[in-house]
Amino acid sequence: MKTLLTTLICLVTVISFAEEAPLAAVKAADDARVAAMKAPDRDKLSAIFSDELRYAHSSGVVDTKASFIEVLLKGTTKYQAVDYVERNFTFPAPGIALMTGSAKLKIGTETGTLEPTLAFLAVWRLEGSQWRFLAWQSCKLIPPPAK
Repeated sequence: MKTLLTTLICLVTVISFAEEAPLAAVKAADDARVAAMKAPDRDKLSAIFSDELRYAHSSGVVDTKASFIEVLLKGTTKYQAVDYVERNFTFPAPGIALMTGSAKLKIGTETGTLEPTLAFLAVWRLEGSQWRFLAWQSCKLIPPPAK
């Protein structure tokens, strides 16, 4: 009985660590993505973004990897702050991570500064041994009316 209990404890521990490793890796990849978007560098962005990136902004504009990198490098859109209110990860299939939540952003544009709060869905895909940013879809959250 003791051996069975010890075996079960070890199995649960191994499974827990197996689930934590991808979570830590995807969180680190997302932190690197945010840093690279705030201080744009072509090589860093290219390494983080999947070649099949589809980035759908809350405005309705959709970028590819190439077009989004150019927007960031030109500075027409400058991500100054990305503060997650909530960030959750699920792993629906091997090599796929879904990131959902909300975030407060500060974005510099040619016409001024925007400070939206967004709800988002992001998709990460394990490509080779690296988690790469595959898709983003967001919408603006409307603040509740003042009382």
